[in-house]
Amino acid sequence: MTMNENLILVLAWLAGGILGAIFFGGLWWTIRKALTSPQPASWFFGSIVLRMSTAVAGFYFVSSGHWERMLMCLTGFIMARLLVTRVTRPSVDVGT
Repeated sequence: MTMNENLILVLAWLAGGILGAIFFGGLWWTIRKALTSPQPASWFFGSIVLRMSTAVAGFYFVSSGHWERMLMCLTGFIMARLLVTRVTRPSVDVGT
């Protein structure tokens, strides 16, 4: 592997992280908005269409037909899921 190939794989991983942050951060935001909305189904439907189209288009663009890039993008996406899940977890107060 050349230096350029390694750089492209790192950039694919970063792009996957950004796509994951947008996808799962958008899900968190949608849930918060839909809970107080008189029409939560509209929020969920619009959100999934927007989030899925963004993620699929991003994966398609990043991979450019290379499975290695797709795998790195997916790895970044999953890592972003773990990070967003941890960051958005409700805090638990331990009363003493």
